[in-house]
Amino acid sequence: MKNQQNVPVRSLVVCALFAALSAALSQVSVPLGLVPVVMTHIAIFSGAGLLGWRLGALSQIVFIALGAVGLPVFAGFKGGIGHLFGATGGFIWGYFLSAVFIGLLADRFGRRWAMLPAMALGVLIIYLPGIPWFMHVTGFSLTKAIGACMLPYLPGDFIKAAASVVLVWRLAPVTQRLLHPRAARVRAE
Repeated sequence: MKNQQNVPVRSLVVCALFAALSAALSQVSVPLGLVPVVMTHIAIFSGAGLLGWRLGALSQIVFIALGAVGLPVFAGFKGGIGHLFGATGGFIWGYFLSAVFIGLLADRFGRRWAMLPAMALGVLIIYLPGIPWFMHVTGFSLTKAIGACMLPYLPGDFIKAAASVVLVWRLAPVTQRLLHPRAARVRAE
């Protein structure tokens, strides 16, 4: 029998909580041009920073899957597979890529000083599939797409990333005790 790695139930519960937080924060949106300003980034960044790449990415897979089956988890209480392939669908796929990247850096370098550059780059990673897909769907040129979907949003995205860094710094000890209670108990003894 192959060695199987079991994921503790508490890890899956915390992962589901971050998927739910992504859904809740995506409803905190402000219409601004063609793409709404959403607070989802805070759930993505802090989830990946606290949970690492596997669980952080899994939380975004769950979030995307919930939206794909039609639950209204995307901005403006939208859902459905069509939304994933609409003009803003590439940004949603970027959430997953950003969670993987930030989580990998958190796992590799720790949750202290690596988080600030990881989340700053995580902001840009969301735009990697977002801008080209937006261009594909709308027919916008690269310059026009960057002007419409990126430049007005960057300051706010970096503020959300900075807030997420603070959350990770504050919540990392609690999350580690929750996810790894035996290790926390051994250190306490």
